[in-house]
Amino acid sequence: MGQRFVLGGEQEPERVDKVLARLLPGTSRASVQRWIAEGRVLLDGEPCRARDAAVAGSVLEVEPGPLPRSRAEPDASVQFGVLFEDEHLIVIDKPAGLVVHPARGHAGGTLVNGLLAREGFEPAPSDERDRQGALRPGIVHRIDKETSGILVVAKDERTREGLKAQLSEHSVDRIYRALTLGVPLGGTIRSLHARDPRHRLKFTSRTETGRRAVTHVAVLETLAGKRAAYVECRLETGRTHQIRVHLAERARTPIVGDRLYGRTPGDADVAAVADELGRQALHAAVLGFEHPVTGERHRFESSLPLDFSRALERLRKLESSATS
Repeated sequence: MGQRFVLGGEQEPERVDKVLARLLPGTSRASVQRWIAEGRVLLDGEPCRARDAAVAGSVLEVEPGPLPRSRAEPDASVQFGVLFEDEHLIVIDKPAGLVVHPARGHAGGTLVNGLLAREGFEPAPSDERDRQGALRPGIVHRIDKETSGILVVAKDERTREGLKAQLSEHSVDRIYRALTLGVPLGGTIRSLHARDPRHRLKFTSRTETGRRAVTHVAVLETLAGKRAAYVECRLETGRTHQIRVHLAERARTPIVGDRLYGRTPGDADVAAVADELGRQALHAAVLGFEHPVTGERHRFESSLPLDFSRALERLRKLESSATS
């Protein structure tokens, strides 16, 4: 259904796309620009360009276009847990080993493929500001393939934009649990964060340029005679691999089993625990946010998966043997 807006006398000259993005809450500026390019927006009765100026008294008419669809294929064989679902979003408990969305090397078998096969699931339209948006509809944040735990997926553009705004404002609660080699100092780790220029798959905090990254670390338990620890990491920002980088480079206590940022444990008993786990010991345990549509505050928790719990118990037994 089309909408018509008459701009008031307080309106200063401003780009049409910016005005409409403000007048249509939950609609991205990229969507508005697409509608303008398709001739779906009129300024004073005439087709316009995104950069044309709307002024006091201007009449804007818009006929929203169809939503772009995902290019990912449904796959009902993909398994994952669901903690909450309504018509606007779904909260997932992702198992370790599951990739979140299709990408190079993972054309199928991802969480997105599984969601698309879910009865009644309609994902948010592709984010046109994202070059790979057609392959990750509704994805507003990600967790690594070998990391287990909670993430939220949007089903409509308003919800997607609202969740992204909360992430940008750092108002989303994200708490992770990890096992580390050695015992980190508790406290706040602050750094810049950028792609590692020497390794295309890695990121680094050893940089003079990049984006701000902040992780709050608390030691929950020392293990194996201080050869390991069970820690909690609360994200203030959410950069790619942020916790893994901060624990490895800044705290000098990499995550147990982290093959990219970690190291082989010098202790044979701890090394055996890491080998049995077979992945990085990192779990997204808590996710809290304000529902972008209902305004209700939600908080979800995920118990440690069996492989993580088994590794934790084995390290606790090493603690007992080290002190006996």
